[in-house]
Amino acid sequence: MRYDYVVTLKRENARRTDLASFLLMLFSILAFIFVQVRSLQFSYFLSLAALLLLSGILINISASRKGKEMRFRNWLLAAGVFWIGMPFLQWMILVFIFFSVLEGQTKYPLEIGFNADQIVLNTFFKKKIFWNTLNGVILKDGMLTLDFRNNKLLQKEVLDDDGPEADENEFNEYCREQLERMTVDG
Repeated sequence: MRYDYVVTLKRENARRTDLASFLLMLFSILAFIFVQVRSLQFSYFLSLAALLLLSGILINISASRKGKEMRFRNWLLAAGVFWIGMPFLQWMILVFIFFSVLEGQTKYPLEIGFNADQIVLNTFFKKKIFWNTLNGVILKDGMLTLDFRNNKLLQKEVLDDDGPEADENEFNEYCREQLERMTVDG
């Protein structure tokens, strides 16, 4: 589908995603160690798994300190594979696959596409908003506001793109025209 305008929004939940991923990996490390201690048997597989996941945590912490984005997706997949070697809860691989896919989605910038027919939010399941359900759409000072007819308000911060401020006026005029067209047609 072709869009006349695409607005990229900031994601606010990256820190929460990183925390959840960190806790899942830490839980896995502790579980792998616990199984060995409880059974009083050394397992090369589970020890390697714990060391590998610990290195993944340390790599991500180091990246975070350097100002880079933390990425746990592949580490979560590895943790899931290691859960297959556990004497119990092998189904945890499904949880880790789910969270690795979710981690990728939550860190991808949210894009909203605008065309004459509708507005589409590029989420995991695309959400369509039709112009006739809106009272107004405004992009001002780095904030996008969608004012719905049912008294709901969606307001999100726009990702900095170093574009000229004139684009805001052009975008707002485009949205005003679409809303006026819907009131005339509808």
